[in-house]
Amino acid sequence: MKKKNRLIVRTVILAIVFIAVGYTFYTNFFANESGIVQAGDQAPNFILTDLEGNEVELEDYRGKGVFLNFWATYCEPCKDEMPAMDKKYKEYKEKGVEILAVNVSEPKLTAESFADRYNLSFPVLLDKSNDVTNHYGVGPIPVTFLIDKDGKVVQKTEASLSEKVIDSYMKQIQP
Repeated sequence: MKKKNRLIVRTVILAIVFIAVGYTFYTNFFANESGIVQAGDQAPNFILTDLEGNEVELEDYRGKGVFLNFWATYCEPCKDEMPAMDKKYKEYKEKGVEILAVNVSEPKLTAESFADRYNLSFPVLLDKSNDVTNHYGVGPIPVTFLIDKDGKVVQKTEASLSEKVIDSYMKQIQP
């Protein structure tokens, strides 16, 4: 009787491991990645609300380069790159480059106090439900998408950015 019970338990455990490995293999190699945006893709349009309560639509920025950054207040690299982003925004805004900073699922007050603390002048958008974040396939933050004047994703980067790198990215998407 004990042998039979052990056999059943082992079989169940083996089946669970087999299913988990199969699922992982399937999602990594065969699943449809339509929700994950990469370089070369057309940037999916979205509408989000900014800190002032205005609706902001990505499509409205067609004709300009867009530096689309996903961030949160708890993200240490974000705290380092935001002042540099703001500095470069002031320099490149008149040259046709916009920054849209998408806050990932934090309350408005939290994002607002962060923006005030760092005196951010670019639009801070709120993605409370993570719809846009998920649609773009954003995992760990910060993540930045460089979008050209035609709405095409030129580059995706998943790293903290220095002022020098931000400057080179702004030049890359300048119309």
